[in-house]
Amino acid sequence: MFVSEELRNSNISEYLLYMWQVEDMIRAASLDADRLYETVIRASGRSESDSRAWKQWYSDMADMMRIEGKTEKGHLQINENVLVMLQDLHLRLLDSHKQPRYTDAYYKALPFIVEFRAKNGETGNEELRDCFNMLYGVLMLKLQNRPISASTAQAVAAVSAFIGLLSALYKEDKAGTLDLD
Repeated sequence: MFVSEELRNSNISEYLLYMWQVEDMIRAASLDADRLYETVIRASGRSESDSRAWKQWYSDMADMMRIEGKTEKGHLQINENVLVMLQDLHLRLLDSHKQPRYTDAYYKALPFIVEFRAKNGETGNEELRDCFNMLYGVLMLKLQNRPISASTAQAVAAVSAFIGLLSALYKEDKAGTLDLD
């Protein structure tokens, strides 16, 4: 099973961040599946049949990026759809009086979301996108072995807790066990 499938089933937020990273890896390889095969897949030590399947998956992703005009920036529609689903659940959770822990986590993260938005010149009202942009940015800093400030670490902790709870509740919602009424 591909990492993306495992993550989509176990943690929707980690799945989304992973898929954003895949988009960036494909762009870094100039949307060339052969280049990805040489730099990423072969180095993973996978079997030949697994390697072929991974190469095809990356090739399919690159094709989608070309078709959707996402070769330089932006996210594939399949990833945007995940954000839409999470946004829908987010609004339903905020409207529910049966999910006070979610509301609490949201209000703990909200000042950091607002601060992030102000620092980045964001003007929209896409709080979840802002959260994922923050988390992805910090992930990229960590991959580059760049330090993050104590205030950034505090913001990431609050936003991670909020997004982690959203992911857990998404899983419950998907299983039909989430109580919102």
